[in-house]
Amino acid sequence: MIKLTPEQIAKFIDHTLLKPEATEDQVKGLCDQAKEFGFASVCINPIYVTFCKRILEGSKIKVCSVVDFPLGANKSEVKALQAKLACQDGANELDMVADIGALKSKDLKTFEKDIKSVMAAKDKRVVLKVIIETAVLTDEEKKIAALIIRDCGADFVKTSTGFGPAGANARDVALLREAIREKMGIKASGGIRTYAQVLEMIEAGADRIGTSASVRIMEEIC
Repeated sequence: MIKLTPEQIAKFIDHTLLKPEATEDQVKGLCDQAKEFGFASVCINPIYVTFCKRILEGSKIKVCSVVDFPLGANKSEVKALQAKLACQDGANELDMVADIGALKSKDLKTFEKDIKSVMAAKDKRVVLKVIIETAVLTDEEKKIAALIIRDCGADFVKTSTGFGPAGANARDVALLREAIREKMGIKASGGIRTYAQVLEMIEAGADRIGTSASVRIMEEIC
């Protein structure tokens, strides 16, 4: 098993709060915790991008906004506009939900076009992670999706929204890593609540971990 310091583990984590009922005070608390533990980013809904950017000013913590979360079933033009506005508000990273229905329908051109529309709309310096909701896909669909996302130029493929029928598992992370090799990052997200799970995902090939249980995980290892 790999051995990482608490500081190294923190750098893998996108500290996440995506509940629709999240309050401004809770989001501020999220940012304060991110600064305390040194997480890679805070992952929040678009309405809080400027708020988080202001609180995190002067720190190295990135602001990650979601795009068409959690369904990904909107028109590509809407997703592109969301991405553009999030970048204008100061987002450093975007987690977009892909058009899973198009993928399941084997309409790969539409699936690809959807990703490319966001790629074209975002600031070039902004990292793009594409969520494919692995729990509803076959292994073959996961591989196809990952390769298309890689070829579109995105930075990460992300396993789950956390709102689907299941979250991340090490088997899916390993499958995605085998498909894309080292050409792109993998973000494991959904249901990750323990230090053991974090290590399992990293060992399987994950480069980033999305979790709302970040503080609990850090307290477990500190």
